[in-house]
Amino acid sequence: MEVIKVSANSRTSAVAGAIAGVFREHKRAEVQAIGAGAVNQAVKALVLAINYLKTDEINVVCIPEFVDVEIEEKTRTAIKLVVEPR
Repeated sequence: MEVIKVSANSRTSAVAGAIAGVFREHKRAEVQAIGAGAVNQAVKALVLAINYLKTDEINVVCIPEFVDVEIEEKTRTAIKLVVEPR
């Protein structure tokens, strides 16, 4: 399963659809964002995805985590949102 990467310019509805789709297929989804704008878009998308999944009577929880990622040989701290069944 691939991590869904979100930027500050990501479309909220597209990310929400990706979260819901990955969750339906794998029963788990991971979303990664670096920076305030990206985290903002990720959280808004997560709220939308939770609503999409509720229409299918699927209840989920989100567990936020810090994760270090390598970008251009530099270590950056990202926020990872892990979506799992309730």
